[in-house]
Amino acid sequence: MPRRSRSREVALQLLYEGDLNPQRSERVSATFLHERLHGDESLIQFARELVEGVQLHLNELDQLISKYSQNWTITRIAVTDRNVLRLGAYELIHTDTPGPVVLDEAIELSKRFGGKDSAGFVNGVLDQILHRKIED
Repeated sequence: MPRRSRSREVALQLLYEGDLNPQRSERVSATFLHERLHGDESLIQFARELVEGVQLHLNELDQLISKYSQNWTITRIAVTDRNVLRLGAYELIHTDTPGPVVLDEAIELSKRFGGKDSAGFVNGVLDQILHRKIED
């Protein structure tokens, strides 16, 4: 697994946990990052930036996801899919990661951690967000 892909996977796990347990300790999260990424500071920093970025822009991301996930409110989307979408939308809007890379990474995460229809759903929503960004 490519190195940054592993950081995204660990970031997704922290976002998932935070969605279900918003009171979690920052110390526990830091320990989780360190253990899962084997102390690799560049990978830990990348994962931390992703998690913090999603948390900082959560309302914006949720509104955007709701807009493009027709007939689905953010709370109705499965927790895993919701957090893959948040992570992907954050990277599309707030980082310089190329759009196709973001989509590929998000689709792989949804295949690995989501349900049988997750990859198609995630691809459809993020593709619309990507095209909105290109048009802006």
